[in-house]
Amino acid sequence: MKLIFERSRPGARCELLPPCDVPAAEWTIPLRATPPRLPELSEIDLSRHYTALAKEAHGVNDGFYPLGSCTMKYNPRINEEMAALPGFTGLHPLQPIETVQGALEVLSTAEELFCEITGMDAMSFQPAAGAHGEFTGLLLMKAYHDSRQDTARTKILVPDAAHGTNPASAAMAGYTVVSIPSNEKGCVNLDALRAAVGPDTAGLMLTNPNTVGLFDENILEITQIIHDAGGLCYYDGANLNAVMGIVRPGDMGFDVVHLNLHKTFSTPHGCGGPGAGPVGCREFLAPFLPVDQAVRQGDGFTLEQSMASIGRVKAFYGNFLVVVRALTYLLTLGREGIPEAAKNAVLNANYLMHLLKDRYQMAFTEGVMHEFVITLEEEKKQSGISAMDVAKAMLDYGIHPPTMYFPLIVHEALMVEPTETESRETLEEAAQILHEIIDRAHNEPEALHQSPKRTCIGRPDEVAAARQPRLRYLFPLN
Repeated sequence: MKLIFERSRPGARCELLPPCDVPAAEWTIPLRATPPRLPELSEIDLSRHYTALAKEAHGVNDGFYPLGSCTMKYNPRINEEMAALPGFTGLHPLQPIETVQGALEVLSTAEELFCEITGMDAMSFQPAAGAHGEFTGLLLMKAYHDSRQDTARTKILVPDAAHGTNPASAAMAGYTVVSIPSNEKGCVNLDALRAAVGPDTAGLMLTNPNTVGLFDENILEITQIIHDAGGLCYYDGANLNAVMGIVRPGDMGFDVVHLNLHKTFSTPHGCGGPGAGPVGCREFLAPFLPVDQAVRQGDGFTLEQSMASIGRVKAFYGNFLVVVRALTYLLTLGREGIPEAAKNAVLNANYLMHLLKDRYQMAFTEGVMHEFVITLEEEKKQSGISAMDVAKAMLDYGIHPPTMYFPLIVHEALMVEPTETESRETLEEAAQILHEIIDRAHNEPEALHQSPKRTCIGRPDEVAAARQPRLRYLFPLN
């Protein structure tokens, strides 16, 4: 389709703003010598352009979206309705506290429920995303060690199957990252973990279930090893969707946890936000949480600040309306619905894996939780078809591809997460499509190399797109 600049024609107008009804202000800053080269379109052309763009976008509302470890599940519309209530959207963060009691009750209630789900004692909603929550949680751990003058603890242990943000967050917090290898079962190698811990261990960052979709059966021993060494245990909540309401990170021995509200609690996902990555902790770490904290006081609520706090990690109280959406989801599902959603996520993943395992090689099949990993390493050796080829071919069938080439410990990986919101019929249709793709890999491999063919953009040159991106429109010289 044409770019908006290619649709532009001189003199076309789209007057959407009403006439100014106040005196014009005198400019105190210099204006541009020449006006910006903005596109000129009529209202109907503008509407058609953005409608066409919207039709080319693919989301959960359009079709199957099995993006592994990202939990791209359907977000109920009631969440949006609650977040759009005027009493929430019309708030200002500097209003007098007596006028925002409802908002403070939302934060306090959400904290109570999320702490119950995670086994934590306190929680902050300031972090604006999952990785931001990781960084905040690490700052809590650092503040704790510093408060005890235990400054020799400079290392964070991270399994090699962890999310890529874990080592990055640890490095940003000033720690040295030590990678812990996985064992043959895809979980933490206990011998390597024991060899790595010591008086310089600040803590461990771990996702459980992990990135290959496995719940580590040694989790209690893992957290005990870290605690015996004087370190703290950090739980990456990216995969909590598989176990929420069934097992709690706090009961596994974790001291800090971040939640991805967009992955687990059905708030909008992607596009840079607004998002939320709440951080919860055990009681001994609570004084270090970011300020301010909403607390119940008598018949109402107030905000408290701790002198030991790490300070603010975001302006005011985080992305409040995202928390409203997540709380709506919690209250809608209730105590029975939360674990049911987790069980259905695990059921769907195992069912789809069962439908595919005779045609695709699985990295692991025992103990798979909410997601599974396909490896096309042998397929590529035999037919030349890569994980990229299969993923691109799926686009022609209206399916968003799984996560590609991750986790790094699995070669030619496709990481698939169906989520609990997909029907049996959808999973069976997806399996049938993947069977057809693998047949094509054997019968017409060159055609698969050229996929997709029915999308608005065909197979791009991935290397050129990464190294020489075209980020601006080049106007014709005339």
